[in-house]
Amino acid sequence: MSEKGNKMSVLYGSQTGNAEMLAYDVEAIASDDFDVQVAGLDEISLEDIMASDYVIICCSTWGDGEQPDNAQDMFDEASDSDDDAFSGTQFAILALGDTAFDLFCESGKEWDELLEGKGGSRINERIECDVDYEDEAEEWIEETVDLMKAHLA
Repeated sequence: MSEKGNKMSVLYGSQTGNAEMLAYDVEAIASDDFDVQVAGLDEISLEDIMASDYVIICCSTWGDGEQPDNAQDMFDEASDSDDDAFSGTQFAILALGDTAFDLFCESGKEWDELLEGKGGSRINERIECDVDYEDEAEEWIEETVDLMKAHLA
């Protein structure tokens, strides 16, 4: 049974599976303290995201700075939502990209700006990971979950 105030949505926008894998890494670290739901951004409703106390989005950038296929529709829907749609939501963004491209981590940057612009509260700074992301991402995930746990007390 979940406690009020500890609902966490860990969402991923992924073209090749890396962001999805990181989302499940978040779940493994956070599940002792949070009621965690992991889902692709095409597998969840905007209402479910807005009802979450904590949101972590792991999102890769695809092509020339584009949202991954499974994230574009939700990004468009969230962009059209009310100005305070994410009020009361603590969030953090893990962006994946490749510095060989001009628009490095653009999708993650767009999610970060969107959630903040719609009333969300950034609980940790966005991380922008290049192709060798594993160690840096794991450290950020642990730090972010710890910051979120501090808000449960």
